[in-house]
Amino acid sequence: MPTDKLIKQLKNIDTKRLAFHELVKSYQENLYWHIRKIVISHEDTDDVLQNTFIKVWNNIESFRAESELYTWMYRIATNEALTFLSQKKRRAIFSGTIENDYLINSLESDEYFEGTEIQLKLQKAILTLPEKQRLVFNMKYFDQIKYDDMSEILGTSVGALKASYHHAVKKIEEQLKEE
Repeated sequence: MPTDKLIKQLKNIDTKRLAFHELVKSYQENLYWHIRKIVISHEDTDDVLQNTFIKVWNNIESFRAESELYTWMYRIATNEALTFLSQKKRRAIFSGTIENDYLINSLESDEYFEGTEIQLKLQKAILTLPEKQRLVFNMKYFDQIKYDDMSEILGTSVGALKASYHHAVKKIEEQLKEE
């Protein structure tokens, strides 16, 4: 279904439920993997994804189509994932755990991770990056999101995103050489 038609149906009380079902079916998998790369754990990803779709449902009326629907939803998903990590981080401060250690431990203990040893090393290297570089790297490398769309999602200039990606690649290369 064309996006503009879907948006009209989402804003119509009579067609909202069916249109929302279509929206979830169309975007659930991509948003799941986007969130999963941020929060790592399958269970946490499911929670964040559910919160994302709740926010989409509650706020679709305010969507003004100034950006693409998917960039708007990616922004919501990204913010939900970062908020989730921030809450985890605040709780972890009291337990003495730091964010990267938490994420690496989650990755290592994730029964749903089906990657090879090399993929595990790459994921661990990615998890050592600062949060913004990790986000930019995942969105560019894995999701192939264009810098212009990423700029809308993250609210950052294209130049800053390109610099973040470049620094992320260099750090990952260094990390993998040390392995």
